[in-house]
Amino acid sequence: MALKTGRGAAAAPFLVMDVIRAANARAATLAPGAPGIIRMEVGQPGTGAPAGARAAARAALASGDPLGYTEAFGRPSLRARIAEQYAAWYGLALPTERIAVTMGASGAFPLAFLAAFDPGDRVALTAPFYPPYANILTALGLVPVVIETGPETRFQPNVAMLRAMEPMPEGLIVASPSNPAGTMLHPDELSAIARFCDEADIRLISDEIYHGLSYDTKIATAAAFSKSAVVINSFSKYFSMTGWRVGWMVCPYDLLRPVECLAQNFFISAPHISQIAAEAAFECHDELEANRSRYRRSRELLLAALPDAGFPKLSPAEGAFYLFADISERGNDSTAFAARMLAEVGIAVTPGVDFDRRRGHQFLRFSYCGPEEDMAEAAARLARWR
Repeated sequence: MALKTGRGAAAAPFLVMDVIRAANARAATLAPGAPGIIRMEVGQPGTGAPAGARAAARAALASGDPLGYTEAFGRPSLRARIAEQYAAWYGLALPTERIAVTMGASGAFPLAFLAAFDPGDRVALTAPFYPPYANILTALGLVPVVIETGPETRFQPNVAMLRAMEPMPEGLIVASPSNPAGTMLHPDELSAIARFCDEADIRLISDEIYHGLSYDTKIATAAAFSKSAVVINSFSKYFSMTGWRVGWMVCPYDLLRPVECLAQNFFISAPHISQIAAEAAFECHDELEANRSRYRRSRELLLAALPDAGFPKLSPAEGAFYLFADISERGNDSTAFAARMLAEVGIAVTPGVDFDRRRGHQFLRFSYCGPEEDMAEAAARLARWR
């Protein structure tokens, strides 16, 4: 008799991880001195944790402190410092008690989904979307409901799209800046969506992990527009601390205790040393802004170079560090196209099927958070490849 498996065993893969494996395998076959693989497939900053964060971690290790469990919601000093950042970035007075430090944004999503929804509830998200949204929802017995978007709305939702839904979902996930398109909900748009969700009793989940990485568009937080919204953020992107696995949530009051109980049982707490480093990272403004300036230069270079290299249809790239490219004029199979790009010119990118299961075969995602010299070399290789 075969043992059964649970519904989580049917979770779809996060395909970018497969691309990473393929790029690693390709790199291992290169002869010494051969041109290397340029990594444009993953959203991992090419810069490491800021110097002040690393120094704080070293000091904590040298102190002899056992660095044990913290409270489930994190160190009080880090929670207070996050609240200060909301005043600095958004002019928002946010009570520290509403902030939960989490095991990265990835640890926050299941906490939010489990606290806010029941199995069978419908949660809307817009395509293209970050794949783990749908994969986590499905594994938890929730039903992802996809809203199709396109370049006419900058790959973002609007209230008209939400009004057209029948029946109304129990939840909505938005992301600004978004992955993979790098587009943003402008303050008036996010405000309108938050107001609609409150009126329609839809729980809004706002993914804001790329805040700090916008270029010419003003950022806004859903926490400023709705007391019932859940906001999720992370130290991985702007703060360049992917491997430290620390993020945070802004919880509405009705979800505070449920989220805390879930966090106690699932994770106990985020890593103590990561929390110390994260708090110090807030004081590394000059270094973090220098990183953002590097991303801006790479963004401008690629926005200028990719059209001449045969990729004329690009997302507006208002924030984050991604370009979403429509390749329909060059092919109809983004997975095969990406594999050929890796094999022939040594550039790893992510097929759009990871982000949009209906139309993703026509798109690629380019990540430009790697070293500037790599981004310039990628543009040169693609120009020759055309």
